[in-house]
Amino acid sequence: MKKITRTNPEFMPKPVGNYSHITRVPKGAGLVVTSGQVGTDMDGNIPSSLNAQITNTFANMKKVLESEGLTEENVIKVNIWATEEIDWDHLYPQWGKLFETSYPSMTVAYISALGWPELKIEIELWCAIV
Repeated sequence: MKKITRTNPEFMPKPVGNYSHITRVPKGAGLVVTSGQVGTDMDGNIPSSLNAQITNTFANMKKVLESEGLTEENVIKVNIWATEEIDWDHLYPQWGKLFETSYPSMTVAYISALGWPELKIEIELWCAIV
């Protein structure tokens, strides 16, 4: 059976966080890409703090994965955009709940603004179905 593989080459520095340098998707896998998930609650409210938005964003990521019958195993790439410095002590426990064993490849960027002025974080998921 073909599967998604994740590696960190021995001749490279170890990742600085819980992610993989390389995620290989087998030929013929299906691709599912989500829109960037943001920190709104079910009523569309946007909390003012980054940490509250992070909590909501991860809840929304879990829901969007579940809506497609996907799990952490299917996530191959995560792009994170934030408008202020991320509190990693808050984000990593959320990350650990979603990605318990399969760390996808990841990019983090600090930018000046997102689609709405109130938004402080947006996270996009790339997934493969094998």
